[in-house]
Formats: sequence, structure tokens, C-alpha cells
Amino acid sequence: MKPLADTRILLTNDDGIHAPGLEALEAIANALSDDVWIAAPDSEQSGASHSLTLHEPLRIREFGPKRFSVVGTPTDSVVMAVHHIMKDHKPDLVLSGVNRGANVADDVTYSGTIAGAMEGCVLGVPSIALSQTYGWDHSTTPPWQTAIAHGPELIAKLVAQGWPEHVLLNMNFPDCEPDDVAGVEITRQGKREASALKLIEREDGRGMPYFWLGFRSPAAFAPAAGTDRHALWHKRISVTPLHMNLTEQAAGPALGEAIDAIAPSDEKKG
Repeated sequence: MKPLADTRILLTNDDGIHAPGLEALEAIANALSDDVWIAAPDSEQSGASHSLTLHEPLRIREFGPKRFSVVGTPTDSVVMAVHHIMKDHKPDLVLSGVNRGANVADDVTYSGTIAGAMEGCVLGVPSIALSQTYGWDHSTTPPWQTAIAHGPELIAKLVAQGWPEHVLLNMNFPDCEPDDVAGVEITRQGKREASALKLIEREDGRGMPYFWLGFRSPAAFAPAAGTDRHALWHKRISVTPLHMNLTEQAAGPALGEAIDAIAPSDEKKG
């Protein structure tokens, strides 16, 4: 018996409807439920973050039963699925991924994979982003089987436990074979070295400059303990609860004092 057999699962991603990571996600979802739907961008949307298309029309293409592409971002795809494609019976769970490469540290703010889960969370659906780490030089193939082997049981346990409505889960699988995974760790969001970002300048055929943005290989030392990057470094699956409210409460009092701000408790009710 499948552990979430009666659960309606929506799949999305940021690598596009034809991405191998989406095939891996399908394998994970099919191991959990018989009611799996797909609404994914028609083309790669890596780095799209939580962007929403407002100045262009959204178009949908049906590839088969329960399988749709959206000309738009991961956020658009989830919106169209929940409010149009599946409006008569909305999903119980959103899974976004499996991304080609890790989504950890500061990179979560750029990630379209995270954004797909984020929009599910905004719409009141429990959501998980999944990413598979692999070689930084992109000369290797991601070990999709690691996510496929460990994803279903881990997701079933997390769904059974549940988590707050304003939280989405960011799950990253280490760059190793399934049998080499050294466990699961609940982590906090780490920090990426600023020097990892690289800017490549080139010239086109007319001598005009153009640029590529990319990332260098991370520094050859273990990141801070307890972080997502540290868990992956030690071949552990990282699960990070991400909060939708970005307010930093600790910074408020000093800032308020500096500008003589009105404290919330001083506001009149009515």
C-alpha cells in the first residue's frame, strides 16, 4: 500500500517540463500516491526566484492526463494548477524539483525550485522543494537515484508529522550514491562565500561586451556545523524549514529607538 495513496500531489520545477529531475520527482511521487499531477514551466526557469508573470499572457499546453506545461515561471505554474487546472480538487501537497544542483545558503533566494514550493505555501498547500547535489564543474550527471531512493520515505514521514502553514521545507540530497548517504539532518540556512560568484566578460562579433554570471567551486573546507551546506558536505540529506515571514524581529527595537518609531503596543485599537 502506498503511504499517501489518497493524497493529491502537484509536481512542478524550474528546469522545465522535459527535465530529467522532473522524471526523478515523478518516480518519488508515484511511490507515494496514485494521484499525481504536473504543472511545470515549458522551458528552463533557473534563477527565476518567486517571480510572477504580469505583463505577458500565460498559456497552458496539455501533454497527457494530469500533465501540463505553462509558459511562465514556477510560481505561475503553481498558480495555474491550483486556480485553474485543479480548481475543482486542489492538491494536498506540492513537490518542487528535483533540481539539478543544490539549493542551499543564500542561493535559496534565487531559486525557482524554492519558489515553486513557496507559492504552494502561500496558497495554503504543504510544500517541499527537492534538490540533488552534484559536481560543481557540471561535468558529471546528478545521482538522481539518491533522491529517488530516499525521497519517498522521508516525505511520507514529514507529511505524517506535519509542519506550520507558514513554513516550506527545503530538502537537499548529497552528491553520493544512495547507499553512501550518512543520514538526515534538520538544518538551518547556511551562508555562501561572496567570492563564489564570478563574472565572465566576453565580446561579441562586433566587439561589444557581454557577461555571464556563474559560481566558482565552494571553498575546500567544511561550512559551519548545523547548516545545509555542512550536512551535504558530510553526505547527509539536509531538510531546512524555511519561514515565509522575512521579518528580523531582533533588529526592530534598536532601529525603532533610532527613529523614534511608534511601538505597536502604543497604537490605538479601534
